Amino acid sequence: MQYKSQAVAKPYFVAAIGLFVGQIVFGLIMGLQYVVGDFLFPALPFNVARMVHTNLLIVWLLFGFMGAAYYMVPEESETELYSPKLAIGLFWIFLVAGALTILGYLFVPYATLAEMTGNDILATMGREFLEQPLITKIGIVIVALGFLFNISMTMLKGRKTAISMVLLLGLWGLAIFFLFSFYNPHNLVKDKYYWWWVVHLWVEGVWELILGALLAFVLIKVTGVDREVIEKWLYVIITLTLVTGIIGTGHHYYWIGAPEYWQWWGSVFSALEPIPFFAMTVFAFNMVNRRRREHPNKAAVLWALGTGVMAFLGAGVWGFLHTLAPVNYYTHGSQITAAHGHMAFYGAYVMVVLTLISYAMPILRGRAANSPRAQVLEMWSFWLMTIAMVFITLFLTAAGILQVWLQRISTAPLSFMATQDQISLFYWLREISGVIFLIGLVIYLISFFVKGESRVGAQ
Repeated sequence: MQYKSQAVAKPYFVAAIGLFVGQIVFGLIMGLQYVVGDFLFPALPFNVARMVHTNLLIVWLLFGFMGAAYYMVPEESETELYSPKLAIGLFWIFLVAGALTILGYLFVPYATLAEMTGNDILATMGREFLEQPLITKIGIVIVALGFLFNISMTMLKGRKTAISMVLLLGLWGLAIFFLFSFYNPHNLVKDKYYWWWVVHLWVEGVWELILGALLAFVLIKVTGVDREVIEKWLYVIITLTLVTGIIGTGHHYYWIGAPEYWQWWGSVFSALEPIPFFAMTVFAFNMVNRRRREHPNKAAVLWALGTGVMAFLGAGVWGFLHTLAPVNYYTHGSQITAAHGHMAFYGAYVMVVLTLISYAMPILRGRAANSPRAQVLEMWSFWLMTIAMVFITLFLTAAGILQVWLQRISTAPLSFMATQDQISLFYWLREISGVIFLIGLVIYLISFFVKGESRVGAQ
């Protein structure tokens, strides 16, 4: 660890992994409720479990991004963090606010929670992924502003690099586009229009800048490839990301009464969105093949390569499968969408955060890499989680194809619930894969506690 203030990243990483475990547990509960409809009802209805599952995903990834930034920026800027105390204070504010919000979802009826938290003053609740109460949303903005102030001031007083600038652009974009979550117009078309400005422009816009910067940082550290080479790749990737991602937002506009030209613009540019993810895959493998040194943390190298591959498959290939308007006409809102969402989030964002944690946590604990025994366990966790996610995606894809045929194309279409009965086998298979994923995640946690001779060397 080159700078003492990098240590503030550690609690962020610990919280991120803890919340990740919670997210998967609620995902398994939901998966079981698909096939055993009254499981835990009425104590935990499906809509509440789903809300907790998706909100935990967002919150733990934000913890991961913030921890990664606190670790990276001092090294990139070659200076101590502007205010470590502010970073720790914001950590506790964010953690307590997040925990109280989840408890509110679980133990207070949602309509009552809305009344208690000022939704009648400014109605912001009730939208998927953005269900947070008004007080929580305000808290997120305060935490984000404090975090960005801390990171920006650190960069202003130190060295400026392409990686840190791209990271900062992505983080500022994340905060700015979240502000649209406060705008909840009564007109459903406007509501969905601006809702996508948060959701799409996060995951297919500014978050990709964060992804590119994090991956570039780790690859510099583990390969020893010249910074200039990696930065050139980074420029290409973020340009492709912004061009395809911003205009590609239009592929969500098929269904909300927007002008017909969005069917063409949205289809064409969203069909190009796999290109930056493919470039990222080539980038990662190219840098590792050109490496000038063998870094002792082989697990982090594996996570970095896996990020490129799985991001391309989940966000790129599975996104392309159903993004064209004539196809999306039939597949919209089916299990094919769920298949894309699961692999895309895992490949692009879950894996890059785990890459940073895998690389940084040993250093934060005083060594360049974990012991060989610990790394073997961690690599087992990589393969278990990744293969499980591939099968989750394949089972949901099969369910989605059958769902579209039975419910939307067949000459004698079935009702929604009758269709669900016909595809329940795939839900059971998805649940089994989810259990294997959880086992992989537990092994990932255990790997950090395995004792053995630590690897020392290049950082």
